[in-house]
Amino acid sequence: MKKSYRVKKEKDFQAIFSEGQSCANRKFVVYHLKKQQPHYRLGLSVSKKLGNAVTRNRIKRRLRHLVMELDQGLLSHDFVVIARKGVEDMSYHEMKINLIHVLKLAKLYEEGTTVEKEN
Repeated sequence: MKKSYRVKKEKDFQAIFSEGQSCANRKFVVYHLKKQQPHYRLGLSVSKKLGNAVTRNRIKRRLRHLVMELDQGLLSHDFVVIARKGVEDMSYHEMKINLIHVLKLAKLYEEGTTVEKEN
């Protein structure tokens, strides 16, 4: 994922948390903030409660890959995805279903604009 597509600064995270809106399901929480930019920016948060560094990094890699897959349907907002307990045991497909669900609840994802492959 390109640097321009990432939220990395603490100031940006705090702005999203304080000024933005949140939406959640059982596995993910999404905070989002509308910005004037040509594309979305993603921040990830995975707690140490979910496992050791290897587990947390695997979760973040999967989330980054899922967001890149859904790229065409995402609105140009800044958003932060927070993983909740139970994500560490999920398969890639289950994670995708839950992420799409929470992004639709937050009205950040429009499904008709992307071409998805069925396995």
